[in-house]
Amino acid sequence: MSIVQKISQHIKQKGLRTTLGKAWKHYVLSHQELLWMERDLVSPVPPHSLRPYPPVRSVRITADNASAFARYFGDRVATMAELANEGHTGLMYLDDQGDAIGFIWGSKRDYFDRHYYGCLFPVKPGEFFEFGGELTRPFWGTELSVDVQLELWKAMADQGCDKVVDVCEFHNIPALKLHLRMGYTEQGRIMNIYTLFGRWRFYRETRYSGSRLDALRKPSRPSVPATAA
Repeated sequence: MSIVQKISQHIKQKGLRTTLGKAWKHYVLSHQELLWMERDLVSPVPPHSLRPYPPVRSVRITADNASAFARYFGDRVATMAELANEGHTGLMYLDDQGDAIGFIWGSKRDYFDRHYYGCLFPVKPGEFFEFGGELTRPFWGTELSVDVQLELWKAMADQGCDKVVDVCEFHNIPALKLHLRMGYTEQGRIMNIYTLFGRWRFYRETRYSGSRLDALRKPSRPSVPATAA
């Protein structure tokens, strides 16, 4: 199918305005909003109804064992080794074959994300920046999405941290719901990322008051004890 045919088909399915908007964002100017979130490491984690998961083994990520990512995250083996060499704290979860099915990272110092967003995320004393959390599809919606964070929080609390901060894309609804489920609160700050012609990036921080996530909140239920510290 030619490019013209693809465009024509997309217009028929989505409409001209939607097609033009998508083309503008892809080829001219795109804008991402990253909401800053935070949480202490000792408050109870709200209850959840996530599925249990089969046994996995937690291992600290090092440059020497990063090859465990080859099967499910093959394009990121070198990145994992690089992050470990830089001194960030990373945890991976291995299945019974010894392959990594998930991971999460934390940084006690300012984190420059050259692998994805291309910007600097500042970290204050006592905080750590959580990033890179990901699970393979069979583990989506399981209790592992909670347990990986709790284990990282404990590891960082042992290093003297008392707060976790991170950013979440405003249009990533599943990730935002996960943050609310874990008891995160909004800082009222947004890291805005603009990409021009698919090449040049510009960054600007803005602030807001109130909450932008009220529509995603569920009625509160009794909390359960946290195990992070």
